[in-house]
Amino acid sequence: MAWNEPGKNGQNDPWSRKRQSGKSPLDDLLGNLKSLLGKLGHGPGSILTGVLVLLAVALVLSCYTIIGARQTGVVLRFGEYSRTLAPGFHLKLPQPIESVTKVEATRIRSVTDKVAMLTKDENIITIDFTVQYQVDDSRKYLFSLNDPDGTIGAAAEAAVRSVIGGSDMDQILSAAGASLVSEAQVTLQKTLDGYDSGLRVTEVSFQNVSPPNEVKDAFDDVNNAREDKQSIENGALAYASKVVPVARGDAARIAAEAAGYKAERIARAQGDTARFNLLLTQYKAAPEVTRKRLWLETMEKVMADNPKVIDGSDGRNIINLPSQQGGATAPETGTVTAGAITPAPASTAADKGTQP
Repeated sequence: MAWNEPGKNGQNDPWSRKRQSGKSPLDDLLGNLKSLLGKLGHGPGSILTGVLVLLAVALVLSCYTIIGARQTGVVLRFGEYSRTLAPGFHLKLPQPIESVTKVEATRIRSVTDKVAMLTKDENIITIDFTVQYQVDDSRKYLFSLNDPDGTIGAAAEAAVRSVIGGSDMDQILSAAGASLVSEAQVTLQKTLDGYDSGLRVTEVSFQNVSPPNEVKDAFDDVNNAREDKQSIENGALAYASKVVPVARGDAARIAAEAAGYKAERIARAQGDTARFNLLLTQYKAAPEVTRKRLWLETMEKVMADNPKVIDGSDGRNIINLPSQQGGATAPETGTVTAGAITPAPASTAADKGTQP
């Protein structure tokens, strides 16, 4: 017969007994556990044995520590500094002999403040500054400062006041303010090193550097004028970079032309001088012949470009002249007498002198 089939007084139903006694299976389990614990406590030395077991487990669990990748561990032995642990698994003496304090060494911490300061030229300026820092020495960070954030905030304000107090308003508001930020960072780091704080400043930044509201409009005008000045200077520099190379090229070309002209004039003068010296030598040797030859050459040059020649000597002089002007490679010559032009014979075509 199945357990769930109806029977006499429902004795085959296991749940019927639960309903009759008013207890659940969970109550039975808790009762059995309580009975077991009661038996352990009645034997001789059982309580001391349990305590010793618990202490042994606690000691074993406290003999090692795990340092995270972004952490460093500072080990204290009886409250005194012992060593610094790098990230990883490490064994140590159990507590309370040695304890480990974990420090977030690579985490970037920041302090922000807004202060009104007096500049060198006695102007008031409001500056929002932010200081970012991280732990460089975990031992010094734990034992040198009671309040690291408060200390670095006060030191940062003192460093910024020192830098701003030594600068003019125009220098602070201009592009030179970036150098002031670097100077403030260096000053702050020196102060923290003097405190032996174990902190390293990674960045100092100024935000919302502005004058008081009462004179803000005037300072805005000054800034606009400064920007206009910078724009004009940039335009002038661009124009100069465009014009100056051209001017230098022109100057180089003119200098080269002048040098060429100078060399030409010198060479021509030297040639004329040499020619004159040769003529002088010939003239000294035969004055009459040289004088006549010079006269004939001069007349040849004068008459060469004239299409007509008028003879005023009643035909006593006969001059051989070209019968055509310009363009002829080998021009024909003619005889001019009393203003008339007659062809010259072939035998006299190359003659350049006068005939008696």
